[in-house]
Amino acid sequence: MSPNAHITSHRKPRRPATQSWVVRTGVAGGVLSTLAVAGTASATTAEKPTEATAEMPAFNAELSASIAQSAVATQQTAVDYQVRAQVEDALDQAKADAKKAKEEAERKAEAERKAKEKREADEARASRDSDRGSLGTKSTADSSSSSTATGSSAALVNFLRAQVGKAYVMGSTGPSSYDCSGLVMAAYSQIGIDLPRVSQDQSTAGTQVSTSNLKVGDILYWGSAGSAYHVAVYVGGGKFIGAQNPSTGIVERSMSYSPPTGAVRVM
Repeated sequence: MSPNAHITSHRKPRRPATQSWVVRTGVAGGVLSTLAVAGTASATTAEKPTEATAEMPAFNAELSASIAQSAVATQQTAVDYQVRAQVEDALDQAKADAKKAKEEAERKAEAERKAKEKREADEARASRDSDRGSLGTKSTADSSSSSTATGSSAALVNFLRAQVGKAYVMGSTGPSSYDCSGLVMAAYSQIGIDLPRVSQDQSTAGTQVSTSNLKVGDILYWGSAGSAYHVAVYVGGGKFIGAQNPSTGIVERSMSYSPPTGAVRVM
């Protein structure tokens, strides 16, 4: 037996190693958790003033920029509207001016047209009066020539007067109807003078003479020489005989009824 066997031991019993590790781990974990919470709270507390200080100026700057942009846009819209209104006013004024100028030009053109028509009518009237005066001056001499016409002139006039009252038929040369050039050709054939068939050629068949110096038997024409559209024969006394138109037939008329353009002499 050991000499120390009777001595009671005062050493505390040894705890299991596993229990001690768990305790230590728990304590350490609690400390670390406490420190983590404290650190997080401290960080949150420290960050909040910084965020407020950093974000507020940025918010104010963005708001100011938005307000400025809105003001600029509003001002530009007002300017655009004013410019558009001015352009529309200018266009309306230009249209009104153009319409007024057009109406004024039309009034002037109408006035000029009427003045021209009046001038031409006055000239035509003066020309007819002049022709009538010339014919009146020569009427006595022409009547004498007609009444004393002998030979071919008398035969020509007698034939023409015998045809008065007959019908006008286009293309006809007698004996019951005639057109204007057909009658002239037929009349001259009675005295042995052959003439072209149509009025255009008959207007250049002889010597051109003035309508103020006519003799019995002269061919009268209307239109231009070489392109006349109507012919007749002067029979003296200021009169002519011709196939006038389908309505009137062959007639004897005064020269004042329809003054001819010119005349040719073939006798």
